Amino acid sequence: MSIDSVPVRVLAPDSGLSGNAWPLMMEIADMVRRLVDSGETAAIDLSALPLTPADKEWLRERLGTGQVHVSLEAEGQSSLDETACPGVWWITHRDTRGRVMSEFIEVTLVPDLVRAHPEDIKIGLGYLEGVISQLS
Repeated sequence: MSIDSVPVRVLAPDSGLSGNAWPLMMEIADMVRRLVDSGETAAIDLSALPLTPADKEWLRERLGTGQVHVSLEAEGQSSLDETACPGVWWITHRDTRGRVMSEFIEVTLVPDLVRAHPEDIKIGLGYLEGVISQLS
């Protein structure tokens, strides 16, 4: 890849944008392509990147809002929001005071955080069998 093929965007100096959100959008598209082609999942730790609040807002606006929202309570609230691009999830973890502790873009069919653990499924089966035996 030559330097001439790298897209360049000129931003207004007062926009608050660092210029880092645009390449991140390109990376997300590559991640979705890999998910479609091979089933490979991936994640980007937004907290570890030099993104301004304006960058995150720009990214959120372009990714849009999807149809699925999951909220978890475990030592603070976690929200898992599917974007308008199915398979692209914006995941935010907050502490007990509501402060953002970490944010991720996860490209996957279903985020691992909401997948049932096999041992939990066995416990659930035991519960169902107990309910059924009481009904018999």
